[in-house]
Amino acid sequence: MRTRTATAVFFLLAFATACSGSGDAAKPGAPEAAGKGAAAKPGPSPKAPLALGAPFTVTADGATMATTVLRYEQGKFHSRRSADEEFGTTGYTWAVVEIEGCLKSGFAVVTRNTWALEYADGARIGPSRVTYGDFPKPEYPRMATVNAGECVRGKTVFAVPANQRPERVLHTSEKSEKAETPAEWAVPRA
Repeated sequence: MRTRTATAVFFLLAFATACSGSGDAAKPGAPEAAGKGAAAKPGPSPKAPLALGAPFTVTADGATMATTVLRYEQGKFHSRRSADEEFGTTGYTWAVVEIEGCLKSGFAVVTRNTWALEYADGARIGPSRVTYGDFPKPEYPRMATVNAGECVRGKTVFAVPANQRPERVLHTSEKSEKAETPAEWAVPRA
């Protein structure tokens, strides 16, 4: 039980570090620049980003997790509140990233708050801190415990500039920073 508690504390610390990081914020007036929480920055990647659907596996503190970004969609769904209404911006829309994580060994706590979108100019946007009942389902959890052999899958919503498309989806937890290369997936052109 003590090992399980120590592992849970490690994952929670990784979560807290990612949420309190001083990562780059999006352009002024954007949801992240407006104080909605900037994403932590992974280190530079010497390799090309993964294709959507390709797994990224990392082992740390006795846990091995395979994570995959399955899909990216922008401007295809509308909520009862627009991204602009929610964040007081102009020209933003909702985007959806579908994620799956499967724990091969150990114990982990996963969260959607460790994900970010990165643009060509280096701007990064974290997931929306709000959710509505009409957001795409199933939602990736705010925080969930995962045991060996279990998977968690769901969708995470981002408020993004409607006239721009991100280049990459990033997983920004300490776990991915300890890997040889950070976890990042290329977003296909529209």
